[in-house]
Amino acid sequence: MSRRYFAVWIVFFMLGLGTLLPWNFFMTATKYFTSRLKDSVSTEISANETREGEEHRSVLEAKFNNVMTLCAMLPLLVCTCLNSFLYSLISQRLRVLGSLLIIMFVFVVTAVLVKVPLEPLPFFSATMVKIVIINSFGAVLQGSLFGMAGFLPASYTTPIMSGQGLAGTFAAFAMICAIASGSDLQDAAFGYFITACFVIFLSILSYLLLPKLEFFQFYQLTKKKVKSDDEQNTFSLVSTGNQSHTLDSERRCTGVWVLALSVSFNFTITIGTFPAITADTQSTLTKGGSWELYFIPVCCFLLFNLCDWSGRSLTAFCMWPDKDSLILPMSIVTRVVFVPLFMLCNVQPRLQLPVFFHHDAFFIVFMILFAFSNGYLASLCMCYGPKKVLPHEAETAGAIMAFFLSLGLASGAAVSFIFRALV
Repeated sequence: MSRRYFAVWIVFFMLGLGTLLPWNFFMTATKYFTSRLKDSVSTEISANETREGEEHRSVLEAKFNNVMTLCAMLPLLVCTCLNSFLYSLISQRLRVLGSLLIIMFVFVVTAVLVKVPLEPLPFFSATMVKIVIINSFGAVLQGSLFGMAGFLPASYTTPIMSGQGLAGTFAAFAMICAIASGSDLQDAAFGYFITACFVIFLSILSYLLLPKLEFFQFYQLTKKKVKSDDEQNTFSLVSTGNQSHTLDSERRCTGVWVLALSVSFNFTITIGTFPAITADTQSTLTKGGSWELYFIPVCCFLLFNLCDWSGRSLTAFCMWPDKDSLILPMSIVTRVVFVPLFMLCNVQPRLQLPVFFHHDAFFIVFMILFAFSNGYLASLCMCYGPKKVLPHEAETAGAIMAFFLSLGLASGAAVSFIFRALV
């Protein structure tokens, strides 16, 4: 890959990192948020009693994770849908640059609020508003990026997916470092948010650099020319009643919908299982000690994100099966097997099913295969989607693929309650 091609690759990687890093940092800092939601009554009880239980948690603290997920997934889905229809009315520059600036502003405010004392209810409300904002504009940013990448060669969707994979890995690694350092919770949270501001700032600089790169300029000019030629050819073919053109168009549309449904189902299985089931898995090797402390941060979160990132990045070197093969959607459907496999690990507490896979090694192997297949297959779908249509339709196809990706995330969040209840 020459230097000018690599520069565009790096820019898309940074932009992909900027789409998911904000949400991952909010998830990583969950303990910080819940620690600030303790009311005076629950704090007093916790200080005077040695027993730990749900009764010692305030209502806001107990409901934080559920409300956070709701405030994240619904705006993500709605705004991705709106972006699919409104992208032609708002310039690409305004959508991308505006989204990044607003997300960075939210993190600056979040970092400032770390040092500002607030009552639990105002703090809870402010946090949920911030989650809605970052996921709303993150959805617009994600849809716009996949639309931009649709005009470039298929391999240039890979850096977006790879950057998103690194976002989760980076957040998981930061969580492990915080545990290892034993630093104060608020100091660690402040560091998280300042780091996020810095990375988003780099993403903004990367986007400003993109139009100056010759490789990107070439494809932008080609896009305008091809769009004009395709529209003229389409008019000519339709006006002469060319049936073969109609059949080709129908096949292209069918191909996009197959890939869109595939990526949606892929993430439904992934989010339905991770972290709702996987994060409740307990080590069977030791009781207490450092391994039990690090088991979930390392074997669940860090391992998932590393393998997911590896799968996404592999598509830069290998893209098999091809975009017309049925092996791709069939492979995604077979991932449903991971749901019962994780259910039969040592997930605690459990009511319905026995523990069949006792040893930690089973969980680790399942996690490697589960995460790698998620990243690789999802990245293939997102790369192939815009290539199933005419060049002037690629941006629309990219936006549609982004919408179905978000639909899969939202569906996975919904079914995760069902999956967890079945264990």
